[in-house]
Amino acid sequence: MISLITGGARSGKSTYAQKAALALSNTPVYVATSQVAEEDEEFAARVGRHQKERDQRWTTYEEPMHLAKLPLSKQTVVIDCVTLWLTNFFTFYDSDVDLCLEAIQKEIDHLSTLDASIFIVSNELGMGLHASTEAGRKFTDLQGWANQYIAQMADEVIFMVAGLPVTIKPNQHGS
Repeated sequence: MISLITGGARSGKSTYAQKAALALSNTPVYVATSQVAEEDEEFAARVGRHQKERDQRWTTYEEPMHLAKLPLSKQTVVIDCVTLWLTNFFTFYDSDVDLCLEAIQKEIDHLSTLDASIFIVSNELGMGLHASTEAGRKFTDLQGWANQYIAQMADEVIFMVAGLPVTIKPNQHGS
């Protein structure tokens, strides 16, 4: 089962995904896709806040791109988040949107074959400010197309607004 949890910044996506995972398993897995640069103290603090939200029940993997290599079968998994995951592909493929989209689709296709409950956290970038640079616009497009692909593959889609979940695509299979 794949659940996509999407929404704006600080809308409660990660908290919702973690609570949903804990409702299914006492030993969930958290996949962190971000890479923290040493000089980015603010982002390191954000990551630290997320880490403090998880207790000893969680197994954490840090993988910036290739989630298919992780042992996720038979697990309850939170992947947080698509936006940072895409950033890693965007950098690796030198802003080539087509290559990035192809790579992420392969990863999602693999995840969809697993016997696992997977909660994928993503952002809705296109609902905010218009990017002022070409790279920003390309990334916003990439994020939108990736979200569409994941939503198509997902069993359910939840949109978070001000900490409240709004079901966009109900799970027809049960959790």
